[in-house]
Amino acid sequence: MADTMQFDLVSPERRLASVPANLVQIPGADGDMTAMPDHAPTITTLRPGLLRVEGPDGQSEYVVTGGFAEIGAGAITVLAEKAIPVNEVTRAHLDELIADARAAHDAAKDSTDANSIVDDAAKLLADMEALGDHMSL
Repeated sequence: MADTMQFDLVSPERRLASVPANLVQIPGADGDMTAMPDHAPTITTLRPGLLRVEGPDGQSEYVVTGGFAEIGAGAITVLAEKAIPVNEVTRAHLDELIADARAAHDAAKDSTDANSIVDDAAKLLADMEALGDHMSL
């Protein structure tokens, strides 16, 4: 079993990480998952939450709002809709994310589309508010 795997985190704005990792905790849409070297190949969507990376150089945490994670042979690549290192997150960042989620929820309620869109928007809003509570911001 390999000791580390390559971890890459990219958002539309920038590449946030490209480091060796021993463990990556991913906020998957179907629940949190932990990936370690030699993990079975998997692709999952992300929900808003904290993505944590442990490696030889220490631990890093990132707030992600959604996207995809691909676990492959010796590597994990995360393509995030938005990603911010936890040490850079301010209350203003979180308020903006919550306001965006609230606007999406309000727009979904006002649309004539199926109820599942409203449910998805409500879940996004709840996840963003829970993230703020978890981070004590």
